[in-house]
Amino acid sequence: VTDLSGRETISRVTGGMKVKADRDESSPYAAMLAAQDVAVKCKELGINALHIKLRATGGNKTKTPGPGAQSALRALARTGIKIGRIE
Repeated sequence: VTDLSGRETISRVTGGMKVKADRDESSPYAAMLAAQDVAVKCKELGINALHIKLRATGGNKTKTPGPGAQSALRALARTGIKIGRIE
């Protein structure tokens, strides 16, 4: 999570920070846990709305977001944070 200009980082959480097993780092479950943690930090700081930018690996690899993107979006929506744009 950054400010609107993208310069200042407010919160940074990855799937690997949330699960123990290496094979679960890119799973939808890890993405859901990371999104819930981001939502808690945002609410503590008084942030109640987000614009979301999804990105994939790109380059020679896939250009579509992975399996965790949808579960992360759902987890953010369930916490009550308003979602503005999804890019």
